[in-house]
Amino acid sequence: MKNSQDREPVPAVYDHGGGVRSVRVPIPDNPLGHTLVYVVDTGRGPVLIDTGWDDPASWDTLASGLTACGTSAAEIHGVVVTHHHPDHHGLSGRVREASGAWIAMHAADTAVVRRTRAARPERWFSYMAGKLAAAGAPQEHIAPLRAARPRALPGLSPALPDRDIVPGELLDLPGRRLRAIWTPGHTPGHVCLHLEETHPARLPGHGRLFSGDHLLPEITPHIGLYEDPDDTTVTDPLGDYLDSLERVGRLAPAEVLPAHQHPFPDAAARVRELLAHHETRLTDLLALLAEPLTPWQLAERMEWNRPWADIPHGSRTIAVSEAESHLRRLVKAGRAEAVPGSDPVTYVAV
Repeated sequence: MKNSQDREPVPAVYDHGGGVRSVRVPIPDNPLGHTLVYVVDTGRGPVLIDTGWDDPASWDTLASGLTACGTSAAEIHGVVVTHHHPDHHGLSGRVREASGAWIAMHAADTAVVRRTRAARPERWFSYMAGKLAAAGAPQEHIAPLRAARPRALPGLSPALPDRDIVPGELLDLPGRRLRAIWTPGHTPGHVCLHLEETHPARLPGHGRLFSGDHLLPEITPHIGLYEDPDDTTVTDPLGDYLDSLERVGRLAPAEVLPAHQHPFPDAAARVRELLAHHETRLTDLLALLAEPLTPWQLAERMEWNRPWADIPHGSRTIAVSEAESHLRRLVKAGRAEAVPGSDPVTYVAV
């Protein structure tokens, strides 16, 4: 789960130089506080990287921020979405309605959007209840999901993208060199975007990297499971994330422009920190798995940014997903295994 430190807030609108600005769009009732939406000048008009949460106050902030940048929602040429989560993709549809802009996303995350649009809310509640039961969650945690009434939830009606982001290719942005780097882990279709242009302040390194949630200065992004009720493939999101981290580290950008918190230099150093963090976490989990544990029991014993008793219901569900992603990595690496015949399934270190 994400864990942040106190820091001076990023200005609501900031000019990063070289035709790149950012707008700090609030996320309602969320400790992250905001999404940094980047406004990139191109030969055909401004393009947004992410859009922020679909909320009236967030839309007003984005609209006023675009005005402060010398443009407006009606003038947006396109939207490049780093990943499908609602604090990044939420306002994309409203931007397209205002401007006719295209929306681009990696095909793996577009598939999630298409599936989400087609599914009824009760399908999601039923799926999550079953997953949590299989993970060993107690009935008092599962009961609210089984009793949930269909209702509108954030991110259940996201805009369907109309362009694919193809990994390794330059995006069709006249006057810019913006290359898509596929970085699965946080989501199956997460992309970073490498601006292959000289840094406006001539900092050493290779251009700038719009990193979405993949690489953040003080936060370890959530790595849970890729949820698809109709797919039984056993994925390895944490393995994907670790591989993606190393790939981004080799780019050696002069500056990282993340979707949360603040820009920072030395991506390679931050990558090393995150790789070390996850290896330490995996080692700590192996110690816990000296005895057979369900994913829920493992999550209860893991170290979070607050005691387990203080973690609210929704965040506990996220924590269990993160525990399961670490278990899958350990199993795939041959460092842990499922206990035959256990129900719900338990795992033990090898």
